[in-house]
Amino acid sequence: MILLLSLLFATPGLSRDLRLEDLIEEALRNNPEILSSLSRSQAAAYRIPQAGSLPDPMFTFGYQNEGYRTYTYGEMQGAQYILSASQTFPLAGKRALKAETAEWDSNSIKAQHEALRLNIIARVKELYFDLFLAYKSIDLIRDRKSLFLKIEDVAVGRYASGTAPQQEVLMAQAEKYMLIEKEEMFKQKIESLEAMLKSVVGRYAAFSLGRPVEPAMTPFSLRLKEALQRAAEKSPAIRARDLMAEAAESRKQLAEKEYYPDFTLNASVFPRGEEFQDMWSLTGTVNVPLYFKTRQNMAVKEAAATLLEVRHELDAAKLMVTATVRDNFSVLKTAEKLMDLYKNGLIPKNYQDFELSLSGYATGKVDAIVVISRLKALLDYETQYWGQRVEREKAIARLQAVIGDSESERKENTHG
Repeated sequence: MILLLSLLFATPGLSRDLRLEDLIEEALRNNPEILSSLSRSQAAAYRIPQAGSLPDPMFTFGYQNEGYRTYTYGEMQGAQYILSASQTFPLAGKRALKAETAEWDSNSIKAQHEALRLNIIARVKELYFDLFLAYKSIDLIRDRKSLFLKIEDVAVGRYASGTAPQQEVLMAQAEKYMLIEKEEMFKQKIESLEAMLKSVVGRYAAFSLGRPVEPAMTPFSLRLKEALQRAAEKSPAIRARDLMAEAAESRKQLAEKEYYPDFTLNASVFPRGEEFQDMWSLTGTVNVPLYFKTRQNMAVKEAAATLLEVRHELDAAKLMVTATVRDNFSVLKTAEKLMDLYKNGLIPKNYQDFELSLSGYATGKVDAIVVISRLKALLDYETQYWGQRVEREKAIARLQAVIGDSESERKENTHG
């Protein structure tokens, strides 16, 4: 049964429909980059309680003897066992700052994971739309191949009647073979796109993915100003850098607190045996930041430089996001205008023009080159229409990724 299914999916003519939603779910489940990022995010969350914990207590045990010749425990006053425990208490606020820094880091990594997740979704969509366009281009070529055959038949008929040179027949046949060449090139492109899609979704299977279902027109009602505002508020790329800046600020504050000493409390007991009374002691220890010029000063300067670096990276992220939104919004609007131009103007007009020129060629009123050029223009406009439709969908996919929005995210919110 499994072998039969494998053979079924491996046969291009019998391949199942390929749906975008299924590919996105598969990518979110199996993409190695997403899985790695998720593990990194989980690991960062585990570091928060560690950062806020006290240092491990220290236990000391030993024995003190009087003289070198014999074991004097219980016989000499100075002979004793030593048992002690110590605990270091960082300066007030240090533990809280460490936990706060770890939490900022964790939230930043979560935002990076969300950015990666949205980028993978956008990547799946782009490859899916390109794969659909390759299949659609083959369909257009096959549909229009019959029209080129009509031209060839008319050219052969006119040549046989002596009203047209053989060159026109050869010209029509050459155009037909050029279409076959284009079809083969699109078939090769399909294989390449399938390979890239399998890589993104984390699939190792060798059989064909199937033919993409024609995507519905994705609604996008935001204006440019609204898209820019939403990107500034919700973009995971900006949010990740913003959280990194918060973490860097906490590290700077923590470095400044290292000028002040920590306190270590040590409690000891000294069992002495026999008639000697046991002894005990309680002591405190503080570290002295004596070398602050080469340690604490440099640590504060390092933290300040890192904070400045992250703030510059935040500014760069904002500029990048703004540029990406503007670029893809321009692609989206241009694609919509061109789609309307092709669908309602150029394609129907060129089809009428082709029909008229074909009729004129059959009666000898129009040259073959005119008929062929009209048909080639019609095929080009049809291909460009679907190309612009795909560019529109790809632009929306990139916009959704950069402004922190996606269909899957909306579904999760609805189900939640």
